[in-house]
Amino acid sequence: MRSLRRVLRSVRWYLRELTDESAYDRYVAHVRQGHPDARVPSRRDFERMRTDRQEADPRRGFRCC
Repeated sequence: MRSLRRVLRSVRWYLRELTDESAYDRYVAHVRQGHPDARVPSRRDFERMRTDRQEADPRRGFRCC
């Protein structure tokens, strides 16, 4: 049972990294560590900032739709 949980945790971690789902978690950790007085944006605001940044600079990411 313990090994099954470990495998499932590993699969979950891999999928989150593959789809970049963990980007918000990394961003929050960065803001809290480097800028403790700054307001942490909501996940929705973060995704909006990220999408705007990608669309402003086509070299950073491609969005087909």
